[in-house]
Amino acid sequence: MNEQHEALNKFCYQINYAINNYIPHGLKAADFNNIIIAGLGGSGIGGQIAKAFFINDMPLPVTCLADYSLPAYANEKTLLIAASYSGNTEETIAVFSDAQLRGCKILVLTTGGKLEQLAQSASAYTLKIESGFQPRMALGFSLTYLVLLLGELIGKDYKEELKNVASTIAETELYHDEAEALFHELRSRIKSKFVVLADGLLEPIAIRFAQQIQENAKHECFVHVLPEMNHNVIESYYDTLDSVFFVMNSSQNERLNMRFDFITGLLEVENHKVIIMQLEQYNLLSVYELIHRLDWVSLMVADERRVDSLNVPNIMSLKEYLA
Repeated sequence: MNEQHEALNKFCYQINYAINNYIPHGLKAADFNNIIIAGLGGSGIGGQIAKAFFINDMPLPVTCLADYSLPAYANEKTLLIAASYSGNTEETIAVFSDAQLRGCKILVLTTGGKLEQLAQSASAYTLKIESGFQPRMALGFSLTYLVLLLGELIGKDYKEELKNVASTIAETELYHDEAEALFHELRSRIKSKFVVLADGLLEPIAIRFAQQIQENAKHECFVHVLPEMNHNVIESYYDTLDSVFFVMNSSQNERLNMRFDFITGLLEVENHKVIIMQLEQYNLLSVYELIHRLDWVSLMVADERRVDSLNVPNIMSLKEYLA
């Protein structure tokens, strides 16, 4: 078992770690005009998933930022959540400094690095994450912290629900087996481009899957979101395309259910490989389960392609170039 597989086996541990190490921040949504969650890659996707989960409960606009500077509206009534696993992500560090100048309230999620040093100097609230993981394999820490953090803002305590998630996810062999069954559906098309079709609630999980396929399996994967793609991308779906299509539907909207049915039928006419993942319920457990299952799929695709799922030479070369 390689390091990446070991990290996935610790997904439950990561969730419990965050539950046990969470520190209440004592803030309320009413204290702010908006929330910005800053982070990139494995450190940023948790913010996108949390934003989608709270879309119907959070009374404030939430922006997920993957850049060097804050939008013009950020000010002293902005709550900034800066997330960087390493603590050395240059974009997030730049945003932290920008937030200080604007008087934003800052919360930090990190293992250490320069971001932790800045947070300590500014006496900023900090939630520590355990080091020793690849950032993309440490989502259990940041996502769980964010659920608790955002929940506290609106007066909801998700600890018990998250404990149930951790207890269920502990049966990791079940998710590995489910992922293996899914993988065998696409194994014969392993060289084809991957395309994920998702609704708004599952868009960040689709992006997470694409990121894992790209980083772990060194393979192309793209995401299109309904209903928007029905107004443009669908016009490229003629004849047989060299693609595997993953359909992710949260089942929360009847009109979207109809759209998914139509596009699935359209693709199947040309004998495309279409893998359907439709949730029976959209809740914390289904979110974590889908993430865990698809993470396993990404490693299986990597193993089948005989690539190094641990190292990311192009990313490291870019960092050296920028340095």
